[in-house]
Order: sequence, then C-alpha cells, then structure tokens
Amino acid sequence: MTDNRAPGAQILVRKLWQYCNVLRDDGLSYPDYVEQLTYLLFLKMADEQADRAIPRKYSWSSLVRLGAGAMHVHYGRVLTALGKHGGMLGLIFGNAKNKIRDPAKLRLLIVDLIGQTEWTGLSDDLKGDAYEGLLEKNARDTKSGAGQYFTPRPLIEAIVECVNPQLGEVICDPACGTAGFLLAAHDHLRRRYPKMTAAQKKMLATKSIRGVELVEEVARLATMNLLLHGVGGNADDELPIACEDSLKAPPARQVDVVVTNPPFGIKGSVTYAQEKSTRPEDSLTIVRPDFWVQTANKQLNFMQHIVALLKPGGRAAVVVPDNVLFESGAAASVRRRLVETCRVHTVLRLPPGLFYAAGVKSNVVFFDKPKRSSTATQRVWIYDLRSDKRFSLRTKPLQREDLQEFVTLYADPVRQDGERHRSFDVAEVLADPDCRLDLSWSDPALRARAPGLARLDELSRLVVDDLQRALALIAKSPGS
Repeated sequence: MTDNRAPGAQILVRKLWQYCNVLRDDGLSYPDYVEQLTYLLFLKMADEQADRAIPRKYSWSSLVRLGAGAMHVHYGRVLTALGKHGGMLGLIFGNAKNKIRDPAKLRLLIVDLIGQTEWTGLSDDLKGDAYEGLLEKNARDTKSGAGQYFTPRPLIEAIVECVNPQLGEVICDPACGTAGFLLAAHDHLRRRYPKMTAAQKKMLATKSIRGVELVEEVARLATMNLLLHGVGGNADDELPIACEDSLKAPPARQVDVVVTNPPFGIKGSVTYAQEKSTRPEDSLTIVRPDFWVQTANKQLNFMQHIVALLKPGGRAAVVVPDNVLFESGAAASVRRRLVETCRVHTVLRLPPGLFYAAGVKSNVVFFDKPKRSSTATQRVWIYDLRSDKRFSLRTKPLQREDLQEFVTLYADPVRQDGERHRSFDVAEVLADPDCRLDLSWSDPALRARAPGLARLDELSRLVVDDLQRALALIAKSPGS
C-alpha cells in the first residue's frame, strides 16, 4: 500500500512498530500495544506541557525514576486513578488496565521508546500521521478485528472533498471508529483556510469536530488520534469524542455535515421504535419517536438517525452495504422516506476488496436535508466504480487517483452521462414499489470485460482458500 505520509512519520511508525514485535513475546496483541502506547504518549506529552490536570503523583515523572518492578506496580495505580476522572482524562483512561506483564518490557517501552522523543516538539502532522499509521497497521492485522473500524484513507479523502466542509460548520461522524473521517475533514479545512485567525483556529480545534463511538477502547484511540492532530480541549464541551450509543436517543444538537461508515452488521440486539412496546418480548426496544420505521437493522437505524442529526440545509455522505439499496420491507420504507424528505442526489457504487471485512460490496450515498420541500424535478446520479474494477488490500489497494474522475464530476453542476455514470429521474425511483436505489444500466463497453474478470476473481478466491488451509495446518503442527 502506498504511504503518502511524510518520511518522518514513516520512520516514527517503523520505530514504534518494531517495539510491538518485542512486546508480542509478552503476549501483547497489536490492539493492546496501540492502547498502551496511547496511555504513555498522553502521559509523556502532558508532562512536557506541564499539564496540571494530571496529579504529580500519577504523572510521567512519577514513573520514569522507578526501577522495573516498582514501575510496573505504579503504572497500574496510575491507570486506575486517572480512569476515575471525567473529561479528557476519563476518555483516554476510562477502565484502563496495564496489559504488559513483564516489568522489564514496560520499562523498555517507557524509557527507551516513548521517553527518547520530545513529542510536543513534533508537528501535529508528524506525530498525528505516525499514530494514524499505527492504527492502519493495526487494522491490517485481520486477526484483531480492528479493520472494522478503519475505512481506506483514499476513499475518506475523496468523500470529504466532495462534501466540502466549510469553516464554522460542525462536522460529525456518529460511528467514528478511530476518527478517520473527522481527521480528513479537519485537514480539509486547514488546507482550505490557511490564514485562519486565532479565534477560528480555536473554534476548529474545539467546536467543529464531533464523533461518537460505542466501543470504549476504540473511542480512546479516536480521541488520541484527534489530539495528536491538534483537535480537542480540556473543557467538557470541547471533547471531540463521546463514548456512547449514537442511536439511544434523538440527537441533542443537530450538525451541518455528517460523514460516516456505520457498522456493517445487519441485525442488532436492540430494536428502535417510535413508541414503547408493552409486550415483554420487546424489552430490548429503545424509543426513537423521530424514526420512521421500527427495525433492529443497524444500517437502517443509522440512516434514520443521520437524517435526524442533520440541520435543515445540512448534507451527508454515508457508506452503506448493498442490501440498504435494494432490500424490501423496512429497508424499502426507509429509502422511500429518505428520498421523499431529503435530496438523494448521488450514489457511488464501490467494488469489493476495499475493506478488511472480506467480500463486502458497498456504496456511498450522498444526500442533502433541504430547508424546505421542493417540487422541482430531481435526479439521482449513479457512478459505477464496480464494473470491471477489482481491488485488494494487499496487492492492489484503492488509490486516490482511482476516485479522481468521480470527484471531478461530483463538483460539475452539469453531469453528462458517461460510460460509468448515469442520472435517473427521482420520480421513477419513487414509482418503484420498493424505491430501489441499486440503479444500473447496460453498457457493452463496460460489461464486455466483466466475465473474464469474474473468472479471475473465482480463481483468486480458490488460491487464497488453499493457502489459508495450508497455513492453518502448519500452525496446528507440533513443530510450529
């Protein structure tokens, strides 16, 4: 995979990742390693900045002067004590535990790695890109399951460029994972407004970027990722991430822009309904009076939540799997209400092989929430990046140039039909009983190449299956 980060960030990533291999001997997984780095980086930078939010007895300085055994014991106390705080400390250290069992390896990490760098002296871009590089390496480790929280960077950057956040707008990701979309939005605004005033810079750092993440371990990674890029403050209303269930209640505050890749699992354990059920079997029902449809389908509930989250005049780009575009029942009802109440104007059909969940076919749905209803003729534009295009995370990852034509056409007010793109009358979409959005067309130039590629895909899958079985047998053998 091409790494567009600065050389300094790449060097820092390699240095940090080499230590991971040392700690793996202690039974530490990739996610555990990144999590422990997060705690230690925060403590080291707070010490460099003389941050009084951390009591001296739990500071970085209280650790580094101890021997290995005493350091190991005290580090556990530090994590427990700081986890009881609120605000930023609570976000970073909530329920934190020391997972490094060997005191000598902990001391190696603190003294020989983290302690050898003046982190606050590094630029936000350098240390932020280095940390994001670690998160990407973590996501590539398919055994850890971390890939479900990671969307390919070129896709994120293209989506954000299309949505084009403006200074003064609030940008939100209600399923933010490790904050990739939020960072891209922040970077986009910094590039677009290079001469911001001090007040505008503070607003961007503390008020404009908002994310929600359900999983506590991931929320702390997202928080640290943003902090290292200069996003976030100490006050409660300056925290960039909330660790909670986005769907549990109607949004307390609406936002201007939503960019997100919600979880791909179809069935959730909770049903969201407009009113409370009296049936005992519906005890796992959460009341959302602003929802159109009662369903346990997470993707459909996120679509409904995003519409509620947007201000009138707001806009959204949402990554969804194929079933959201064509299934009947609750999905059809949600699509119809979405098309009727919002301006669904663009669908980008993505090829498989982009995500760490194998075989997933997905799309990006772009829509606006109008300030007032309009009777003007509307069209929905479909861009097909799927036909005759195949990608894989290791051998042929998606690159930014693969999306350039789409980004260019997206910004064009007059989109002429082409080989990969067509527009359809929204009235025709609404006339379909299921209001399907998986709209397609037959183009000989595009389709003629597809059968051969389909056969190649089939052969590739067979080879991969054989290799995985062989590796599994090797792993089980006594001498391995």
